[in-house]
Amino acid sequence: MALYGKIYLMAKTTVNDFLKKKSEGKKIVMLTAYDYPFARLADEAGMDALLVGDSLAMVVQGLETTLPVTMDEMIYHTRMVSRGAENAMVIGDMPYMSYQVSVEEAVRNAGRFIKEGGAQAIKMEGGSEVCDRIVAFTKSEIPVMAHIGLTPQAVNRMGGYKVQGKSDEARKKLLEEAKAVEDAGAFTLVLEAIPMDLAKEITESISIPTIGIGAGPHCDGQILVMHDVIGLFDRFV
Repeated sequence: MALYGKIYLMAKTTVNDFLKKKSEGKKIVMLTAYDYPFARLADEAGMDALLVGDSLAMVVQGLETTLPVTMDEMIYHTRMVSRGAENAMVIGDMPYMSYQVSVEEAVRNAGRFIKEGGAQAIKMEGGSEVCDRIVAFTKSEIPVMAHIGLTPQAVNRMGGYKVQGKSDEARKKLLEEAKAVEDAGAFTLVLEAIPMDLAKEITESISIPTIGIGAGPHCDGQILVMHDVIGLFDRFV
């Protein structure tokens, strides 16, 4: 924060700020945002980062899952959020089938979030199976927030929105996935719907910050869906 006369100016949150907060034991605070007014309010409240989540399919568009939302729709909402976020980092969420087909298509779509949407980073679901994408994004100067545990785009394979990592085998796999995305170059990692003791173990085993959603209090930060926080959605995402 810099002082000019009587006006305090907050600098834009960066990747380095995320890493510094983990090293200093300070919590990272995040919300989702999908438009200018809510982005402005969240930014003024002091959020470190705003995620333009594919959850907009459910809480904004009224769909049953996140799967139908398109790249063009995500870019549209990211652009609005970017206009409202003066200080918070804006992170665009890669929608279903925007990165699965090929590395080249994934890089092209991720780049749209930065170039067209005004985001500073992207989020992508998956572990070791997307590490080649993380490497490619990093080489293209696109910071990556990874996401493991309950990954909503895999809802059909998982058989619903269920807590992950409860068996010994599943715990071991998630620990390995966390290390894999760190090694690939992700700067932070979302842990969704996993046991809190596992989230604590992962958080202590990697050098990048963990952001929890339904993963207990031991992560380096937390993220919630804006519409859940203020009661605008009839279901909990």
